[in-house]
Amino acid sequence: MVDVDARKRKILSAVVDLYIRTGEPVGSKTISQLPDITVSAATVRNDMAVLEELGYLEQPHASAGRVPTFSGYRMYIEEIGADTRLPEEERERLDEMLGDESQLTEDLILQSATTALSQITKCATVVSNLAPKYSVITKVDVVPTGKRMYVVLLITSDGKIKNRACRLQFDLTHEHMEFFKHFMEENLEGVSIADLSEEKMDQMVTALGTYMMTLSPLVQGICEMSKDLQKNELYVSGEQNLFSCEELDKAEVAKFVMHKQDLSQLLDDSFQGIKVMFGEEGSDFVIGNSSMIVSKYQKGDKTAGSLGVIGPMRLNYAKVIPYIEYFTEKISHLISEEEPDPPELELIQKPEQPAES
Repeated sequence: MVDVDARKRKILSAVVDLYIRTGEPVGSKTISQLPDITVSAATVRNDMAVLEELGYLEQPHASAGRVPTFSGYRMYIEEIGADTRLPEEERERLDEMLGDESQLTEDLILQSATTALSQITKCATVVSNLAPKYSVITKVDVVPTGKRMYVVLLITSDGKIKNRACRLQFDLTHEHMEFFKHFMEENLEGVSIADLSEEKMDQMVTALGTYMMTLSPLVQGICEMSKDLQKNELYVSGEQNLFSCEELDKAEVAKFVMHKQDLSQLLDDSFQGIKVMFGEEGSDFVIGNSSMIVSKYQKGDKTAGSLGVIGPMRLNYAKVIPYIEYFTEKISHLISEEEPDPPELELIQKPEQPAES
């Protein structure tokens, strides 16, 4: 906002507001007739020329008015961000849309929030879930399902349940099952999912000692499940809203829907506050003339993911952003809980047992 005083910012906001509503370039005379603009059309014209020189406005044709640039939209969003709290009655309505909080799991909270946000904004909704990075293993178990067939169950502190079928070379005895149960309790329970590297899983296989040949497929199954848990989860819903938007190219929308998982790399936890991305501004977001607005939600004191909307660039940001901020605030409140710091992975090797016959 260098060299942009309060009056020019007010004029820029007025241009963006009108352009969002009409889709037509905005002239200085139109701006000067607004109730909260107290300067002449000539002064407005000069200020708009300065805003154009600074890269916040552009003129599609020599005789036309101005339209906002990407930078102009961003300054506008910063301006409206100062006072975006929803009225209390609207917040209560959104709480009702989420449903009975006492009955909601973390996945259901995210699902309910994205559905409600899509219905309210008439846009697509995007949510990324980074929570598995911070979860710890709370239980590992093995269940026999048939001759030499076993299912390994892995449960995490954030409620995720994974299972993997494993075929073994031998049927497990009661002694095998008890050894595996205690080995998992001592070496995995309370360990962060993020700490389960292949190197550490190999160390665990070695620590099995004389049980290595029999039980290593089960440990390998745990390794594969931990890889799945370490992947960032991303969901996009309400894509039909993008197909019905006249300003967006349907072929580009279809391409986006086919490759929507590519958004994961754009939704990391390195940004603060509201993050805005525009189509055509960079090659990573394939829908031209579009915008994506996201905000982070927290789990305790850690970033757990991002929630936002995808719609046309002429989006009603003043209306949409408060909803995004409220839902991320609400999600953070619902999923946050005190969690102990995960302990270091410390392998405990059982004393050598007699070799199997």
